[in-house]
Amino acid sequence: MSITVNLYYKGAGDAARKFAEEMETSGTADAIRAEEGNERYEYFLSLSDPETVLLIDRWEDQEAIDRHHATPMMKEIMRLREKYNLSVTAERYAEEEVPDKDREFVRN
Repeated sequence: MSITVNLYYKGAGDAARKFAEEMETSGTADAIRAEEGNERYEYFLSLSDPETVLLIDRWEDQEAIDRHHATPMMKEIMRLREKYNLSVTAERYAEEEVPDKDREFVRN
């Protein structure tokens, strides 16, 4: 069962965007994507709140998340959060099948 964590990075001005850009250009995001158990690691910009960036972070299970949290990359992420003075909030979701009654609203 996959676990998705939505992380909302918020900072003054364009700090959150610069954080996400540095994660991408430094190769840190790609290194996380290459970790065993990572299924998605993707940043999105908010149209309604330019000071917020959303990270969708999906892992195959809790063990994969725990392994990720124990990597040196977490220290780099924390360093960059401090550099850009970001606050972070999280939402966590466990994957489940779309109920039959909702299938008419899903388009593949």
